[in-house]
Amino acid sequence: MGVKRSLQSGGTVLSFLANILMVLSTVTNYWTRYPDGHSGLWKECNSGVCSTIPCQTMLAMTAACIVLAVGSGIVSMAMGLRILCHQGDSLRGRTTSAICFLSGLLLLIAMTGYTVKDVWKSDVFFSWSYFSGWLALPFSILAGFCFLLADMIVQSTDAISGFPVCL
Repeated sequence: MGVKRSLQSGGTVLSFLANILMVLSTVTNYWTRYPDGHSGLWKECNSGVCSTIPCQTMLAMTAACIVLAVGSGIVSMAMGLRILCHQGDSLRGRTTSAICFLSGLLLLIAMTGYTVKDVWKSDVFFSWSYFSGWLALPFSILAGFCFLLADMIVQSTDAISGFPVCL
């Protein structure tokens, strides 16, 4: 297995891990904990009774961005699998890299927005769903760099393939 193939495989695995963490973070309601309960993007539980959270602008923006990040992450993972299975061309590698970076950017916007919403409350503590969202961010960005480096290897190999130089 060459360097290009290893980078493509690593990018796909990192994208898969980022997607698992983003989906886990999105569907669970343990983003914040406070003395009587916990809450997430969709539900709030107080003393064992869970209810839907009323619409708040920052929470709606966070939810929209993280759902878009999950969607673009799934697309990038599918494109990475396609590259691995079909020896994709460099255009597909660049596009996969760009979508991984887009997923990371959307996730960064979502996580920053949620952090700003609750950072000044003294009785609120961030919980594991919140931290799994932050943990998905470097995986998504590293996956983008893996696909970008693999694409650069493909481009450099194509560029020097016509020269009669023995490397």
